[in-house]
Amino acid sequence: MQIVERPRKPKTRSRRTLAASLIVLAALASGGAYYWFTRPVAQTARAVPAVPVTIAAAASRDVPIYLDALGTTSAANTVTIRSQITGTLQTVNFTEGQEVKQGDTLAVIDPRPLQATLTQAQAKKAQDQALLISAQKDLARFAELAKKDFATQQSLDQQQAKVDQLKATIDADQGAIDNAQTQLSYATIVAPFNGRVGFRQVDAGNIVHPTDANPLTVLTQIKPSIVIFTLPQKNLGAVREAMLRGAVAVLAYDQDGAKQLATGELLLIDNQIDQLTSTIRLKARFPNEDSRLWPGEFVRIRAQIDAREHVVTIPPPALQRGPNGLYAWVIKSDNTAEQRNLDAQTVDGDTVIVSRGLKAGENVVVSGQYRLQAGTRVDAKTGTASAGAAGDAS
Repeated sequence: MQIVERPRKPKTRSRRTLAASLIVLAALASGGAYYWFTRPVAQTARAVPAVPVTIAAAASRDVPIYLDALGTTSAANTVTIRSQITGTLQTVNFTEGQEVKQGDTLAVIDPRPLQATLTQAQAKKAQDQALLISAQKDLARFAELAKKDFATQQSLDQQQAKVDQLKATIDADQGAIDNAQTQLSYATIVAPFNGRVGFRQVDAGNIVHPTDANPLTVLTQIKPSIVIFTLPQKNLGAVREAMLRGAVAVLAYDQDGAKQLATGELLLIDNQIDQLTSTIRLKARFPNEDSRLWPGEFVRIRAQIDAREHVVTIPPPALQRGPNGLYAWVIKSDNTAEQRNLDAQTVDGDTVIVSRGLKAGENVVVSGQYRLQAGTRVDAKTGTASAGAAGDAS
């Protein structure tokens, strides 16, 4: 049997095609690499979109320096209205919560027993005055008789003693009258100063005593009002220097520190430091004409101890902290960001004073800092910085 071998196909053509394809791919790759590494830098920069940020302009202005504290409001005067005598409460002449003036009648106790006592004392004095007149006339007669030796010196002396005794009795009668008048005046209870009355705790018709546990009411003077607050001992020197320069303004805010309630003046610093807490107590007075401060209320206090004039200020969210200290992102005239080291001091939640590194009018970034690098192009928009934007500082 004869085996016939088939002729093999030539491989030369397929190998040439594969080689040509590899050459083409290599050429394309080389061209792409050349374009990538040799394209203009400016073209690359234009391809990267600008980073959106919010900016604010540094401003030059006068900045007051405050010390913040927590204080308690109290009335300028507080008095517990009680009866000073025993008697039947006849009338109550005030409405709970009413504002009263000094001298206004608050309550009346039945005055009739006291009036009777006063009348008796006055009658007793009149009786003794009549006896004194008679004794003085007898004394004059005895004196005339003694000159003519018709009366002894002893009789004259006894009559003089009787006159002196009656004069002393009349003085005692006057004292009894004064006491009765005083007791009678206690029957009418009046307001000792301008203020606001509280709850009525005793009703008309009850018998009241000076030793009763419950008073008639409590009267408080809230115009003006007093606020007691504390500061750390380290602030003592600054507060004293401020008081030596003149009146120290004090602002009172609600507990949240958002709404101003009143403006007053610092009265005094306590005469000793609390060594347990290393704090000092201070007292401020507020006119409180609108009654916005209430006794017992907790308030936030801001005492102005100084004022910085013509300083550069920025919003607190613009201030950042890095390994080398404080800095801010400053937007240059070509809309690129620059990291600028600063010497700055945070005054409050709205203001940072910059003493070095920034000029008034320069724009700083207050939001969007986390995406910035030196030279980054920005799409800057002016907006109001909020304290929440400070989160970008981290």
